Amino acid sequence: MAQESDLPTKQPSRMANHLPKPSPQTIKRLKSHLGELSTTALRYLEKSLPWYGSLAPEERAALGLVAQKGIATFVSWYEEPDSTPAWVMSDVFGAAPTELTRSISLQKALALLRTIVELVESQVPDIVIESEQAQVREAVLRYSREVAFAAADVYARAAETRGALDSRLEAQFIDAVLRGESQESLSSRVAALGWRSQKNLRVMVGMTPKMAPSTFVNALRRVAARYSRDSLVSVLGERSIMVLSGTRFDEVDFHRMARLFGDGPVVYSPLAPNIKDVHHAALAAMSGVSAARAWPQAPTPVAADDLWPERAFNGDPLARTALLERVYRPLIEAGNALAETLCSYLALGFSLEGTARELFVHANTVRYRLKRISEVTDWDPLSARDAFVLHTALLVGRLQPEDD
Repeated sequence: MAQESDLPTKQPSRMANHLPKPSPQTIKRLKSHLGELSTTALRYLEKSLPWYGSLAPEERAALGLVAQKGIATFVSWYEEPDSTPAWVMSDVFGAAPTELTRSISLQKALALLRTIVELVESQVPDIVIESEQAQVREAVLRYSREVAFAAADVYARAAETRGALDSRLEAQFIDAVLRGESQESLSSRVAALGWRSQKNLRVMVGMTPKMAPSTFVNALRRVAARYSRDSLVSVLGERSIMVLSGTRFDEVDFHRMARLFGDGPVVYSPLAPNIKDVHHAALAAMSGVSAARAWPQAPTPVAADDLWPERAFNGDPLARTALLERVYRPLIEAGNALAETLCSYLALGFSLEGTARELFVHANTVRYRLKRISEVTDWDPLSARDAFVLHTALLVGRLQPEDD
């Protein structure tokens, strides 16, 4: 589970603690029963721990080796109880692969150690003379305590190493997303992170809070786990990016996550149906954060699509394309003088009567056309903010070269 260099090498021995030295006869009998104890231990594990039998053969072999080494090392330590625990812990865990900390939880590892202790204690009357049985049981308990401490240390160190590795993988994935790597490359990267879903992805971008990055990242991940199957968070200096897959978002969820970011705009992307579309989603969110300062009254968080005008003025081609394809062209294709009516309505300061006079139509006709504009574009010209979006779409469309 850990390499020898990962284990503590300088710590006072807690195991000795004035434990009486065993008699040579007891040590001899314990050593002579090592093979029998190890064989019995493996059978006992399969019988007492239901999950042990379902492990892969290599995992069972590694755990069996831990059990056997644990028994053998106990006898070596008991022979010299004043020895420091460092070499004992190295002997017990040094031969086990680090990957075991991923597939075997700390709870299961401690259950295994507990089972081995129970076995050894049950065999004490058959191995040790009666006058030393109590002493051996006390030694077993002290030894098991130290091995449990060592197991916890091994798992903590493995988690720390794994967390650092995952952070690097997450940063590399974000970089790959922003650079627009292929779907195969992105799928491979998220698979390395252990993602179970690569559909319905969203990206949120906000300012990094002043709190410790690890605290912020952990808090954001805890909340994200409630609304998505998988998530990752990457801190890029002043900005932090979160990618979620299998999202189940509503407006309340956005606000809950946004509160964890630092002061400043928080922008969430449109939904990316699959991993190949997450590049555009991420660019939209990043562009939204850069352009959000042009709309001081923007809500927090704000959708990247709600920032189309600001993003377009800031040079974002994705926003210009969205205004063209999702607002301007549907408006032109709808006919019925909708674009002309919208232009007059905006130029005349949102006046229904003034627009009706200029177009020589009834005011109710203007009302009907404005309603049709809202239905065609999903932006309501009666709303000041939506009217600004529509006005921007008209400008972008008119400036678009005719051959496009």
